[in-house]
Amino acid sequence: MDVQSVMMEYLSRVQLLQRLPSSSLYKLAQLILVKHYEKGEYVFKRHAENAHGDGAYFIFQGQADACAADDSGNQLQFKKYDYFAHGLFNKLQLVDVIASTKLTCLVLPLQHCTLLHPKSIWSADKTVDQCSLVERIMHIDPIKVDIFRGITLPDTPILIFGKVFGGQIMGQALAAASKTVGCFKLVHSLHVYYMLSGDVKKPITYEVQRVHDGKSFATRSINAIQKGRVIFTMLASFHKEEEGFAHQEVTMPSVPDPETLLSLEELRERYLRDPRLLDPRLPRHYRNKVSSRTFVPWPIEMKFCEPYYLTDQTKDPPRLIYWFRAKGKLSDDQALHRCIVTYASDLVFAAVSVYPHRRRVLRISCVSLDHSMWFHRTVKADEWLLFVITSPCSDNGRGFVTGQMFNRKGQIVVSLTQETLIREVKVPNPAQVSKL
Repeated sequence: MDVQSVMMEYLSRVQLLQRLPSSSLYKLAQLILVKHYEKGEYVFKRHAENAHGDGAYFIFQGQADACAADDSGNQLQFKKYDYFAHGLFNKLQLVDVIASTKLTCLVLPLQHCTLLHPKSIWSADKTVDQCSLVERIMHIDPIKVDIFRGITLPDTPILIFGKVFGGQIMGQALAAASKTVGCFKLVHSLHVYYMLSGDVKKPITYEVQRVHDGKSFATRSINAIQKGRVIFTMLASFHKEEEGFAHQEVTMPSVPDPETLLSLEELRERYLRDPRLLDPRLPRHYRNKVSSRTFVPWPIEMKFCEPYYLTDQTKDPPRLIYWFRAKGKLSDDQALHRCIVTYASDLVFAAVSVYPHRRRVLRISCVSLDHSMWFHRTVKADEWLLFVITSPCSDNGRGFVTGQMFNRKGQIVVSLTQETLIREVKVPNPAQVSKL
């Protein structure tokens, strides 16, 4: 491993730096200076001309002791992966910092310490407002070590649900976990359980537990908390990419290219112009209702490979195939792309298990129970991906769906499963309801 790789590997393990965009970390590795100190030598010294030091210090080898500025005698000990700088990271003003062993520090010069405060968690160059909508949805604010906060943006399509979209919680929870492992380890599998609905008007706190940190793998447990209650939990495993055996038995279905298909928005525009373009089997009043319904565009572009009638009134086989991609250009961070694919995976996934049971007048409640994903290859969420969904069975009030995502080359990039609670909504008979 060359010096640059060793530097990057070290920096990715520093907790403070794990929150940074991967692009910031690469910049840091190019700007870092290496400084050596003998045992007993000062790093900071009270009343010295350079008492504030040369910038941000990261312990690479050895240990150092520090004393508080108030002469209270309080001491801190720094070891490998710890960091310090006068007034940059905490309220404690460091004065005398002394090497207690032979010490090697990586020093980020003071003039470059702005890199430690990026404009967004996904990009060192763009502010959050300059990012695409779905990237802004995936933005979370670090509160303190391993605790993050996410919100539901006012311009997201929340009116469809009236509650926080499950894909948003999954994506934000994965973002929180990704910001505790560094850029070299990427999520390869995740498993989630939904317990309670989220309130769109309240922020969600994501608490991350570092279950395991190894050379190749890391495991994180994430709880989404709102109003003091856990509403969602995720267990995610991260893997450092490596060479290995590869094969693929599954074949991508033969479908039209996305460029030849109409998007969901374009389909609706056609319906607005002529409601008869809806499935003619449907009653006219229903077609008119669908064509005039308030529509909130998703931050994900979707193109269905088979006729999709936006109806819950006719039975269909339990399968669905469509192309999708994020709208707008995303920041070049693979962790972000996997968060957005996770977000998009929940859009119409579970609903496929209801297709064989739909009929006129029937009202169905469909609530996600759990969701699992496996990432097989690098994925680009702002390039077209084919989502193939089937529902092998539904029973005992639960529907089960499986999915596969393919890139344009026909490579399978993600495998998924989800279980959902399906219940018929009983509508009171008006003739039997007393008006008194």
